[in-house]
Amino acid sequence: MAGIIARTVVATARRGVQVTSVRHANKMMADPLEHATGLEKEELMAKAAGNENPFDMKVYKRVSGGASNPTLIPSFYDRRLVGCICEEDATCINWMWLEKGETKRCECGYWFQLTEGKPMV
Repeated sequence: MAGIIARTVVATARRGVQVTSVRHANKMMADPLEHATGLEKEELMAKAAGNENPFDMKVYKRVSGGASNPTLIPSFYDRRLVGCICEEDATCINWMWLEKGETKRCECGYWFQLTEGKPMV
């Protein structure tokens, strides 16, 4: 048994480790737009066309107006769920549904209104 182990150790020790070095100095990955599919491709194409907010996920700052000067929120639909962070250090968000054509007041006193938004093409 000891002889078998000794031969295995010697055979393993004699095997050389082969390492090949490959250089990719001049090769770079192709344009990401060529590899993208689906929503990722639509997003990259919209950004290339100049639309930095293709899925309308931008955070809008509230304006300090009343019912006559509300914060305008663009929407593709007739309703949209909007979250208001009433205080700067607040840890919760006040959610409310906005309907197209009506102005709505948050608990903190800020007013919001839906406007017509452009869908991503």
